[in-house]
Amino acid sequence: MRVAEVAGDRRWRKHLAAIVAAVFLLVVAVLLVRYARTLDWAEVSAALAGYGAAQVAAAGVGVALSYLLYGSYDLAARAYSGHCLSRRRVVLIAFISYAFNLNLGALVGAAGFRYRLYSRSGLDAATIGRIFGFSVVANWTGYALLGGALFALGLVALPPGWELGTAGLRVVGIAMLIAVTAYMVGCALWPRREWTVRGHSIQLPSFRLALLQVLLSAANWLVIAAILDALLPAGIPYPTVLGVLLLGAVAAAATHVPAGLGVLEATFLGLLGASIGQAEVLAALLAYRALYYLGPLLLAIAMYLGFEARARGRSPAER
Repeated sequence: MRVAEVAGDRRWRKHLAAIVAAVFLLVVAVLLVRYARTLDWAEVSAALAGYGAAQVAAAGVGVALSYLLYGSYDLAARAYSGHCLSRRRVVLIAFISYAFNLNLGALVGAAGFRYRLYSRSGLDAATIGRIFGFSVVANWTGYALLGGALFALGLVALPPGWELGTAGLRVVGIAMLIAVTAYMVGCALWPRREWTVRGHSIQLPSFRLALLQVLLSAANWLVIAAILDALLPAGIPYPTVLGVLLLGAVAAAATHVPAGLGVLEATFLGLLGASIGQAEVLAALLAYRALYYLGPLLLAIAMYLGFEARARGRSPAER
């Protein structure tokens, strides 16, 4: 009787997993269609056509480097979490997750796709949670280091009428630098490195891994700014482009708008539109979205379908 109950329980779990997977894929498909319908594809094509081949190629190299740096977050998380998946598979999962994250939001991309792909590769939920948490912390510690330095030094001047104001932005920058410093000191010196919160283990990484988090993330943000700098008209100081990007990124994250549609544009237009022209700013942002968001998303869709096709029917050890 017990054997029959166990077999029935396994069948029930298998059916439930299939239903959850089908719902997840349906949600992704709906979001992709909605996202595609929000874009003016003619404007995207026109923006790209306005650039020379060398300029687009230089931006493309930056895109590839940025995605490799982002994949390195998960490689560092591999050492932090202690799993044994191959480095190639880890970078593949990170690339797919990042592309969907940028276009459809963190809940679907960074969380949903990571869980789907890592679980299909044999990792348990606790390990996936550690990977996800490590990656999120990495992304924002590097952001806080760069943004904190730029804002605290007053290198980003907000236009008159913005509620926060340049003085307020300095205070935010100082707070960000304090937060990063506290995190690094905690990883280096805190005697109790692990806590249990509601049954979940939270552990600080070693100082070496924490330093790697900050450096990889800071390098990634610097490369993203370099991509935009290559696409914007000449004459804008690179630190200004970096500062505007960082402001736009946190605004997009706060509003939870998929791909930051409209938020990033509003930030760049508000801070740079008066000095270089709104048409030039919009053209650069359209080209940036095509190269950094849409191109990798199309590749990620193909890679994800291939991943699922190979994983179907194999045991975790074979994957």
